[in-house]
Amino acid sequence: MNTRFTLTIVALLSAIAYDFGQIKPQPATEKIVTDEYFGQKVEDPYRYLENLNDPNVVSWMKSNADYAKAKLNEVPERQNLVKKLKELDARKESTITKLGITENDKYFYLKRNANEENGKLYYRVGYKGAEKLLFDPANYKKSAKLNYNISSITPNEKGDKVALEIAPSGSESAELLIVNIDGKIYPEVYDKCWFSSPSWMPDGNSFTYGRLNSADVTDPNRLLHSKVYYHKLGEDPNKDIEYFSDTTNPELKIGAEEFPLNYYDKNSNKNYGLVVTVDNRIKLYTTDLPTNFSPVKWKTLVDKSDEVTNFNIDKEYIYYLTYKNASNYKIIKVPISNPDIKNAETVIDEPKNGNITDFKITKDGLYYSLTENGVAAKVYYLAKGKKDPVELQLPFQAGSASFLNISEDKSEIWVTISGWTSPTKRYLYNPTSNTFTFQPLTKAIEYPEFKDIVSKEVMIPSYDGTLVPVSIIYNKNTKLNGDNPVLMMGYGAYGISMEPRFSTSFTLPYCTYGGIYVITHVRGGGELGESWHKAGFKTTKPNTWKDLIATAEYLIKEKYTSPKRLAIWSASAGGILIGRAITERPDLFAAAIPEVGSFNTIRSEISPNGPGNVPEFGTVKDPTEFKALLEMDSYHHIKKGTAYPATLITAGMNDPRVIAWEPSKFAALLQNANTSDKPILFYTDFEAGHGMGDSATKSIEKSSNLISFAYANTGHPKFQTPKKLKP
Repeated sequence: MNTRFTLTIVALLSAIAYDFGQIKPQPATEKIVTDEYFGQKVEDPYRYLENLNDPNVVSWMKSNADYAKAKLNEVPERQNLVKKLKELDARKESTITKLGITENDKYFYLKRNANEENGKLYYRVGYKGAEKLLFDPANYKKSAKLNYNISSITPNEKGDKVALEIAPSGSESAELLIVNIDGKIYPEVYDKCWFSSPSWMPDGNSFTYGRLNSADVTDPNRLLHSKVYYHKLGEDPNKDIEYFSDTTNPELKIGAEEFPLNYYDKNSNKNYGLVVTVDNRIKLYTTDLPTNFSPVKWKTLVDKSDEVTNFNIDKEYIYYLTYKNASNYKIIKVPISNPDIKNAETVIDEPKNGNITDFKITKDGLYYSLTENGVAAKVYYLAKGKKDPVELQLPFQAGSASFLNISEDKSEIWVTISGWTSPTKRYLYNPTSNTFTFQPLTKAIEYPEFKDIVSKEVMIPSYDGTLVPVSIIYNKNTKLNGDNPVLMMGYGAYGISMEPRFSTSFTLPYCTYGGIYVITHVRGGGELGESWHKAGFKTTKPNTWKDLIATAEYLIKEKYTSPKRLAIWSASAGGILIGRAITERPDLFAAAIPEVGSFNTIRSEISPNGPGNVPEFGTVKDPTEFKALLEMDSYHHIKKGTAYPATLITAGMNDPRVIAWEPSKFAALLQNANTSDKPILFYTDFEAGHGMGDSATKSIEKSSNLISFAYANTGHPKFQTPKKLKP
């Protein structure tokens, strides 16, 4: 046999074997649909992918998911990374979240031990009390073989019962259950709950809660006209009283997309009706506690023109956090006996530097946190009877700070602080002695592998000269030679700040491989107050991705990295940020990872979660806002014949926040348009949603995929797939 011919056959067979089971899916076929908005025609080549019930659409999504998973599994270092993340997770004795403490000192919390997938509900009496397991989601509906996760816990005042929401497979379509202190589960089950915020009434045996129209995350009417019901334990949930809704109170003009909530306050012995959307301005009403819980008339306390975002109540006053005439926020108060907000007096003035992020009331006074540039946290205390707040000296320099109190008539307050490289710690503060006492709920862990990881904060000029805060996390021995892999993230929506958090599941493990992790605090977030939010909002949304582009150019200019070594990622509304960055400057990035991202903003409004997002992004029913939506629509900015960076696009089939067809359409068009040899992978997780409720294994899988893809496409030698033999 001819030797050359034999070698050719062997090489060909080797290549076939290497690719066995990894056949690249065919590009999705274009089927153009044309829409017209205010005289402007817009072509949509993948409208049919919006039908998630079409077997052909699902088949295409599955073939892409299988291929993406196979390609990610090819990355040589990925399995070692998985092992490293598992070891870091196992090093923690346990992880405790969603802590709540009742006035009689009962602690309720979720705890996930190192060898477990999800948190279980526990309680203990006092900080040092023996804990008792109340509810294990792994035992709930075991025959269904679904991953159930507890999404919220709400104990009653006595602490003898707790309401919990539990949802399967990341869907966030929860069932509300009641468990007593002995672990008994009450027979009533309340479905279609999401954002239900149960509120216990004074008897401890009844509560109000919210329900949706549907548990189906693809139902376009799912989130519309949600309602608050009243339930008394022992009675049929199907006969629950509709207590607060657009139907019971048409005079309040609650929008179909708005969420009504009810909150009982013991201090005033009143119910408070809260109406919310993604718009951070709340509407607030009050009424006396009814005797029979039939629908009632409500008194208006706050409307959107008051620009209030949060409130607390003690026995005398209602305190509000507002940005009206105060972009950095201020705290005001009104008497409960005369609650007209026009008579409010200012308690804490708007700070000149930084913005107020949180506040709590205790019997001793008012505590609030202030954050400068979104990354430097300070905590202040205003004692009752005093006019001037004092800054508390925190146990270490913190990037973020949050509070937990028992009630407004108790002294106890805990301050939880964290930083990019400082582990999260919880302290009990004593105002009498001005001391912080470390009160960990789990054993403190050391991480020697992170000892050389440092962070620094810089302000960089954007395209228009505006200074943007940027956080840079890296090994202190890194040389700025322009050849370092960089992973940059941002968000820029809803006024949400990217606060410093200590992360052993992503940020710090990424840096242990020598890469530089960068957070750019782009406009649209809340790092510099409400004006920063509004500077990346609707018609000003382009500032969001232009700030990211400017940060990338800064990192290249200052020799942190180069375009071939730079990856970017974000999720959800951050899909706008990443999608528009790579469609505007595809030459600037080596890789992009938009997770469960919003890409098709001119169509988002027809999705189940779309109407509720109109206050943040706009509506296609308005000509000016339509133009803004089209400008931020990454899908419609993809240009055929363009060399795009390597891109990993993800979706969750059970996602209630960004419906799976948005990433699908973006992936299909990007695959068709791309002329580079870089991979455009599309991975739909058919057992997950938006990321909430992921098991420990799934969280590790997602982190390892993200880090591996970033490093594989920014040249890290450990993550390079061996060259295939060529025939």
